[in-house]
Amino acid sequence: MLTMSRPRVLEIGTVPAVTILVADDDASVRGLLRTLLTRAGNVVIEAEDGKAAIDLLRTQPFDVILTDLMMPRADGFEVLRKARDIQPKTPVIMLTAEGSIKDCVEAMRAGAFNFLTKPFHHRDLIDFVERAARSRLPEGKSPQLQSEEGRPQVALIGDSEAIHGVIEMIERVAHTNATVLVTGESGTGKEVVARLLHGSSGRAQGPFVAVNCGAIPETLIESELFGHVKGAFTGAHENRAGRFTQANGGTLFLDEVGELPLAMQVKLLRVLQEREVTPIGEGRPRPIDVRIIAATNVDLEAMIAAGRFRQDLYYRLEVLPIRLPALRERAGDIPALARHFLDMSNRRLGANVAIAEEALTVLKLYRWPGNVREMENLIERLVILNRSGFIVTTDLPEKMRERSPVRDVVATASAGLAAGPIDLVATLGTIEASLIEQAMRQAEGNKTRAAELLGLSRTTLIDRIKRH
Repeated sequence: MLTMSRPRVLEIGTVPAVTILVADDDASVRGLLRTLLTRAGNVVIEAEDGKAAIDLLRTQPFDVILTDLMMPRADGFEVLRKARDIQPKTPVIMLTAEGSIKDCVEAMRAGAFNFLTKPFHHRDLIDFVERAARSRLPEGKSPQLQSEEGRPQVALIGDSEAIHGVIEMIERVAHTNATVLVTGESGTGKEVVARLLHGSSGRAQGPFVAVNCGAIPETLIESELFGHVKGAFTGAHENRAGRFTQANGGTLFLDEVGELPLAMQVKLLRVLQEREVTPIGEGRPRPIDVRIIAATNVDLEAMIAAGRFRQDLYYRLEVLPIRLPALRERAGDIPALARHFLDMSNRRLGANVAIAEEALTVLKLYRWPGNVREMENLIERLVILNRSGFIVTTDLPEKMRERSPVRDVVATASAGLAAGPIDLVATLGTIEASLIEQAMRQAEGNKTRAAELLGLSRTTLIDRIKRH
């Protein structure tokens, strides 16, 4: 087992900010968008409706426009039309209600760069804006939204054997152009791995383009990936570069690749084989120089057996496989991750909150169905709501505390202390025994994994099991 005095960290840096016009008649939505985007170090100008947005377009340039679809005085389509007239090179991202696929299709055909459905995850927002900003820069430029104080935005942290294996694999294969397939549960950090592979490669100065294959309507996915030429179909008013072309010279990240329809899988396979794409409506293919990183949270081999994924495409994608462990499989990394996210939240929010060791112990024993993403969101929420400057066990959600063997023991001891003296050594022994029992249950009897959960060596754990 690898042991180090400090958790190992693999990270990449960030680059300059962008100026974003946010148009939405809902003040709470504007506030949320402003908070998320300015936290990333970017300039946000707000418009309370479509007409205000159009007026702003006439007065100053923007790098990206983010507009709601339904607004008074002028809707999102009108903002899109005016933007194409006034600032034709500025990409427009449309905000639409969940399930409004017809509106999404119409927006894309009207010239929108992309669409984002409400409610959205903050990482999707940052990713969409980053890609939109990149699309208007001269070839060879590759900006990303910068993190606060110029600190790295993407990092992989841990000291467990599992995460060391991932880091070492990234370091070994980053410099190659071979296709990588990243697998793992939702929230484990598959896009983080993809960005680290890109940022550690010779393509780092080229674009990194991410595509969520499951978020694009089937009627749009071919145009989205391969592009189209003017007049290729109704609403195709101008040439549109697909994601493969946008990623030329860099890396294309195909997230949730298992969601691709079978017909599109055939076309993707051909692109991977021939290294060329043919935009819709164009007669001849165009060569591309793109490294492909694909990711999925589903079992592709099971999909192959069910006839829902092509075996030949699977073999083409899985040249270099990287499996990301679930957070419960590397519970020894939880304290380091929690402190990392705590540090990030403190800097971002201007806070100075610490966390108690007992609270970290409870976090280690939780199963984390949402993995690293769930932890990041929890820590940010705890910092925002904290008033004492110290996160303790009672601050944690009930679903975590009710699994803690410490709570009942401490409560019993506290009740006894109120009535008179207690045996502190015996009480601490009971807490230790309860934690060992919980760790052994979570590790399904595997002493090596249980020892990692408790931060002990396997020999020490066995000694303490015998003692209790």
